[in-house]
Amino acid sequence: MEPTYNIKEIAIKTIAEEEKTISQLKKYIDGDFVNTVELILESKGRVVVTGIGKSANIATKIVATLNSTGTPSMFMHAADAIHGDLGMIMPDDIIICISKSGNTPEIKVLAPLIKNVGNTLVGMVAGLDSFLAKQSDYVLKAVADKEACPNNLAPTNSTTAQLVIGDALAVSLLEMRQFTSQDFAKFHPGGALGKKLYLRVSDLYGKDLPPKVSEQETIRPIILEISSKRMGATAVVNENNKLIGIITDGDLRRMLEQNKDVSHLLAKDIMSKNPKTIDSDALAINAFHLMESNNITQLAVIQDEKYVGMVHLHDILKEGIV
Repeated sequence: MEPTYNIKEIAIKTIAEEEKTISQLKKYIDGDFVNTVELILESKGRVVVTGIGKSANIATKIVATLNSTGTPSMFMHAADAIHGDLGMIMPDDIIICISKSGNTPEIKVLAPLIKNVGNTLVGMVAGLDSFLAKQSDYVLKAVADKEACPNNLAPTNSTTAQLVIGDALAVSLLEMRQFTSQDFAKFHPGGALGKKLYLRVSDLYGKDLPPKVSEQETIRPIILEISSKRMGATAVVNENNKLIGIITDGDLRRMLEQNKDVSHLLAKDIMSKNPKTIDSDALAINAFHLMESNNITQLAVIQDEKYVGMVHLHDILKEGIV
């Protein structure tokens, strides 16, 4: 008879096992961890993170996190290191070697080589009595008593512990460097994350012939302006190009519903006064939040108290920042 499995129970048990491992890591944040952070902060070199197997995969993630938060880092595979890649290490570099057991053959070859070159070696290891732990100048204790795998074989808890210690290291460095969201944007110019931090309204609105009419404009030109500019609205401006109102598709529909004869109506009779506006230098994500909170789809853009254009919700969505 085939055994039956409760998939939800297996998943929940796995999460609980890893949660327990993470919780226990707090007691291993010690002087070696603090010294490692201070050493990296003072270093003129890079952080070179190395490992083998699943630890190598974790190493690449830690490198990516460090690089994106202001700590120059690079990955070096432990197996490749003992076959020539040690040449990439510079004198001021700090080496973080990741290994669960700390006793793999590659680590036993690599650790003494790093020490002989003269670089500081930081071991991130679960085996605190291991070869790597004894060879290291400092030990980051990514302790995992067992794996979530029922056979206690597949790296699960151990790699999660490594990941969490790596994040703790990166965030400690980030805060010590007083790394700001503006700094973060410099390293994330692409994608939604970067655009939230640097994309501005001025990058979005059409600067050529923005939709606008005078307050004395009649119905037909108003409709043509809204239709031709494809913004679903037009600004109403005075002779000094200052915004005095806005006319949307909705305003036109309401006007037609309320008036049998519209030929006498002017822009000033139809427009909504005191429309929501956004400065051209404002972040695009702020424009989105303003539209969202007011349940509108366009904003008039203001620069030096003058109307310069209009930004539509679709312009922001097209950029993929939300």
